[in-house]
Amino acid sequence: MGRRRCSIGIEHTSFQIDMHIHGLHHVAIIASDYQRSRDFYHRILGLPIVAENWREERQSWKLDLALPGGAQIELFSFPSPPPRPTRPEACGLRHLALACADAAAARSYLQASGVACEALRVDEYTGAHFFFCADPDGLPIEFYQSA
Repeated sequence: MGRRRCSIGIEHTSFQIDMHIHGLHHVAIIASDYQRSRDFYHRILGLPIVAENWREERQSWKLDLALPGGAQIELFSFPSPPPRPTRPEACGLRHLALACADAAAARSYLQASGVACEALRVDEYTGAHFFFCADPDGLPIEFYQSA
């Protein structure tokens, strides 16, 4: 048979798969300092805690934080995780982008909370305002003003 594309753009030679992907479920982040990262995501960003569990067999915390729309951030601790490569940019997750109603207000709040933020920018393709900061381990976080 001929080639067909499934709904997410993967080519198959003899059949079409409909993956029915309907959203993002979670993003997993490993923290070097669990308490510091927990404070950042929960207290500073205001993400509600869904569950927090100590996993004895792994000597690891797993914290589930709710994002609007149903997705979650899973925050993990592990003994001695390697540092995140940042420069030059490495393959893999480049940054986490969070939608916000007012990028300038979010930036002001974060700066008042002691979080260093880059300058407010304008997306050249959409005209939307956005900026970047970083979590305690240097993971870039973009705040993107949604319509």
